[in-house]
Amino acid sequence: MNFVFDLDGTICFKGKRVTDKIIRSLESLQRKGHRVIFASARPIRDMLPVLHPCVHNYTMIGGNGSLISQNGQLIHSTAFTDDQTSAIKSLLSEYEATYLIDGEWDYSYTGSPDHPILNNVDPAKLAKRVPLNAHQSIVKVLILTATHVEELAERMSKLEVVMHRHKHENVLDISPNNIDKWEALSRLGIEKGNYVAFGNDANDISMFVNAAHSVMIGHHDELAKYATESIALEDNIEDKIIAKIDHLCEKYARS
Repeated sequence: MNFVFDLDGTICFKGKRVTDKIIRSLESLQRKGHRVIFASARPIRDMLPVLHPCVHNYTMIGGNGSLISQNGQLIHSTAFTDDQTSAIKSLLSEYEATYLIDGEWDYSYTGSPDHPILNNVDPAKLAKRVPLNAHQSIVKVLILTATHVEELAERMSKLEVVMHRHKHENVLDISPNNIDKWEALSRLGIEKGNYVAFGNDANDISMFVNAAHSVMIGHHDELAKYATESIALEDNIEDKIIAKIDHLCEKYARS
């Protein structure tokens, strides 16, 4: 069975690296014949520092589905069209927006130097911070502030893009049209009902809808509608996650 794990708020907490005991649990899944896939809003560049190098060759879905890596190599990327990119740049200027924008590897940032989101941006110094116009393609946009956020969100939505608002961050998260975690799983040849999903936020809804079994970490009102079960955020959260992984590992080995 395929096991798909979101990172932040699911197996990775407060921006810290996934702990060794969770990594050992995931390695055990692989040894027992299951396949572990990571699926995050982070670009691949920012997934690597929170994962032990022993799992860097696992399949990774980054940018909410716009990037796919296998065996340490980027095998697919989906970018905004030229027209969308032009329109996005125009709106960013019109609404005096600050942002974090990702190309396939490098990024652009205009937010505050002490914004907490910077703690998760290229902590391993694997990429370059470049001007917006230096990107050959753009795969993800995070709008941090703007003069009229609601109006900007409405106009962005008319560009045929995918937009999320993360529960714990007051940001607009924008991806190319038809890009989500389920679309990326489909691109990998994974069929509906042929995977188990772990997640915690709105950008996990698409993969929860199509999973054989889904586990919500904490609580999110929208995601809860599609979760098979949930694990409360408590002091022993990691032990509970590992126990659930072990249980589902055996359940789907038998089936």
